[in-house]
Amino acid sequence: MYQFSYAEIVQDTCGDARMHERQAMERGIQLLRIAKEAGPESREAVEALHYVRSLWAILIEDLASSENDLPEKLRADLISIGLWVMKEIENIRFGRTTTFDDIIDVNQMICEGLK
Repeated sequence: MYQFSYAEIVQDTCGDARMHERQAMERGIQLLRIAKEAGPESREAVEALHYVRSLWAILIEDLASSENDLPEKLRADLISIGLWVMKEIENIRFGRTTTFDDIIDVNQMICEGLK
């Protein structure tokens, strides 16, 4: 499993950071699609959900930083999206839902915004 670090995503130049964010998001989407096919109780689902949750935790930490240069409103909106994704991940983990579609769609929209 690919591991990424906060430093890898946040401490590069702006263009490099955006590229790393996009690559990490694309990897998460790929893992979520594999998990969708394998089912919510599969090993693939555990890996995908862990990866996407970890990615969003890093992104939220960066967005909450006073050093982040994005407009405050955009940062707040992205944090809200990240918290929603994490909540949906927990819903899948605890069997309250079995669909990956909404998480995939939201992550895909965010990823497209990073291009």
